[in-house]
Amino acid sequence: MVQLVFTLRFDMRGPGRAAPAADLYAAAIDMCAWAETRGAVLAVLSEHHGADDGHLPAPLTLASAIAARTHTLAILLAAVPIPMWDPVRLAEEMSVLDLISRGRVSYAFGVGHRREEYEHFGIDMSTRGRVADEILAVLGPLVRGEPVEYRGRTVRVTPPCASPAGPTMLIAGGSRAAARRAGALGLGFVAQTDLPGLKEFYDEQCRAHGHEPGMIQFPVRGAPTAVFVADDVDEAWDTLGPYLLHDAVMAASYRPGDNSVASITRADSVAALRAENGPYRILTPGEATGYVRGGRSLPLHPLCGGVPPEVAWPHLERAAAAAARAHE
Repeated sequence: MVQLVFTLRFDMRGPGRAAPAADLYAAAIDMCAWAETRGAVLAVLSEHHGADDGHLPAPLTLASAIAARTHTLAILLAAVPIPMWDPVRLAEEMSVLDLISRGRVSYAFGVGHRREEYEHFGIDMSTRGRVADEILAVLGPLVRGEPVEYRGRTVRVTPPCASPAGPTMLIAGGSRAAARRAGALGLGFVAQTDLPGLKEFYDEQCRAHGHEPGMIQFPVRGAPTAVFVADDVDEAWDTLGPYLLHDAVMAASYRPGDNSVASITRADSVAALRAENGPYRILTPGEATGYVRGGRSLPLHPLCGGVPPEVAWPHLERAAAAAARAHE
């Protein structure tokens, strides 16, 4: 039997044409509560700071609200730019969120790649690798409530998290440095690129540091990363296209000159975005059902680029129905 599965992603972008931010946040929480009873297995929340379109800056806060309204839905924060966090405060937030969610929240940590965000916090970007290593070395023990020596003082976080081994923590990135960090710490690895040899290098680094390779995720070449389902695809592109294009253009602007990330497109018009049949796709219900029957997860992005909730809901409902038909 085909496994019923789809995922949700929320960046909470809200450009000028979007619905009010409060409405978008309320919709994201409602969508997660509705979707977990209809086949959703994971909600992914991202983190960026100081963005003109209001990109989600506080994913742990939104994750807490989602966790309070759901019972089984897993929540992944990806990627969390760890050098921008104080490790003690982050450990406290993670511990409380682990208690609220009963262990359903996991984390993919990166080092960040936007100089503007480091300037936002007044942090020296050139030290990000060293700072990330320093924080990651103590974060696990901190969330488990163990005493930790950190910068000349002994720190213990209370209350400890509910998960005996602590929340699941992964390293996100597309470089050998990220793979080396994951291997050295014995953490799983979420790769943003399919760079040749990166998986093998990660495995080598794990074993070199006495760890078995952990959970890995690599992009599937040619697979979409933001899917909508519509009865009339032409009409849907007319309605959704400007929102999807905004999301695409903003994401690309975060990575000037870097085309290695699977979800990045350089399309500069709705027509070009549609024609490339790349990361952003609108499928018919039949196509969506076939996609799930092929053993793949539907990666839904319901509020992509600030799609108003009243526009987004019918597409989410069609996607869930199409995924359900994969069982028939």
